[in-house]
Amino acid sequence: MDKPRWGYWCECWTQDLTDTTEQPTLHGSFDAYAAPQADRWVAVALRTITPALDADACDEAWTWLYEGRADTRRALLRSEPSTVTISHDNTRITWTIRPVLFLPLAHRQGAELPACAHDFKPQQTVSDPG
Repeated sequence: MDKPRWGYWCECWTQDLTDTTEQPTLHGSFDAYAAPQADRWVAVALRTITPALDADACDEAWTWLYEGRADTRRALLRSEPSTVTISHDNTRITWTIRPVLFLPLAHRQGAELPACAHDFKPQQTVSDPG
């Protein structure tokens, strides 16, 4: 990849609804290069966890899979972000999909490193005598 490329950045977050001081926790992320790939990531996750969900959360998941997924795909194709959220017991699970521009990373092959790179020495750990 030598040019910037449009795609979608996908994340899965959870939050404990009983602890108002707890911040959401990131559990996974995924870079997709097409809208179908992005919404499929959420769909696979939802299908995987539905057997473990309570009845209400399972209904939310299947509603999105059968009805909301098409809306999500249309939003992504319009370059709009999308969010899918279900609540299971005291946990909120949220998947986000945002359109992004992926930038290529510079390759170090064939490039001369700056002189200071050769001064780096890994820190020695002190061994535990027992």
